[in-house]
Amino acid sequence: MSVFGPPRRSGFTLIELLLVLVILAILAGIVVPMFVGRAEQARVTRAQTDIANIASALDTFEIDNGRYPTTAEGLQALIVQPPNMPNWHGPYVKGSHVPLDPWGHPYQYQCPGQHSTDGYDLWSYGPSGQAGGSGEITNWGKSQ
Repeated sequence: MSVFGPPRRSGFTLIELLLVLVILAILAGIVVPMFVGRAEQARVTRAQTDIANIASALDTFEIDNGRYPTTAEGLQALIVQPPNMPNWHGPYVKGSHVPLDPWGHPYQYQCPGQHSTDGYDLWSYGPSGQAGGSGEITNWGKSQ
């Protein structure tokens, strides 16, 4: 036995380590579910913002040219001047191409539109990337 008392041990016991792991697991169980689904919500919000920005560019195109791009001209008409458009003052969107939706698919465009009173339909198929899938984001109403 030492003159200074019992020898001191440094480090943590197994019980202390297990207690810390349990506390971390409980915290993870509380915090992680709060963030699940946020990524998909952010993609939907980005798609809605992109559609609003493209719609604004289409409106500017229409003001300059007296009409919206045809379905055949597509959204590319916002970047590259279509033939016989002397009042075209584009490009109407930034960059060298129309952005893809957050899921990596092109935005869909049809003019004249079947749904929109604005004269054209503009939409993303959402996560499925296919017609008829769930989660379409449109310019003519709420996300479906």
